[in-house]
Order: sequence, then structure tokens, then C-alpha cells
Amino acid sequence: MAINPADAIKAFNQAARLGGEGMEARDAPKSTFLEMLGKVADEAIDSGKQAETMTAKAVVGQAELMDVVAAVSNAEMTLQTVVAVRDRVMNAYQEIMRMPI
Repeated sequence: MAINPADAIKAFNQAARLGGEGMEARDAPKSTFLEMLGKVADEAIDSGKQAETMTAKAVVGQAELMDVVAAVSNAEMTLQTVVAVRDRVMNAYQEIMRMPI
């Protein structure tokens, strides 16, 4: 069965008109992957800064030991998560590079 290119273009244009209304808002990404990574990196940095602040407060006697331990544990968990995500991204990149062209 032969397909006429003119008929295919006509059908495509009809489908585009039917589905074209309101697609801009639906297809527009709310944030880019780069923005998301930047936000996560900022949160990780803030977690480390909070741990440093709590440690400094404990040294001068302004913070409880439990608060310091909680802040440092949170920073450590955040760092482990960042490292795990980095490792997965690197593994995915290496797998893509191994794919035959």
C-alpha cells in the first residue's frame, strides 16, 4: 500500500490543529534539569554551612551537642546522596559512551 506524501502532510496538519490548542502550557517545562541540579547543589551547600555554624556555636557554648550531631548527620547524609547521584550520572554517561553508533 503506497502512502501519498500530500495526504500524510494533510493528516499531520489536521492532527496538529486538533491538539495544538493549549499545548504550550502543557509542554513548557516548569524547570530545567540544570536548574534542578543547581537547587540541589545549593541545598547541599546550605546543609554543610548549617553544620559548620552549629559546630562553631557549640565551641563557644551556644548550642546543644544533640543539635550539632543532628546538623552534622544531616550534612553527611546530604553529601552521601550527592556522591551517589554523581556516581549514577557518571555510570549512565559511561554506558551511553559505550553504545555503538
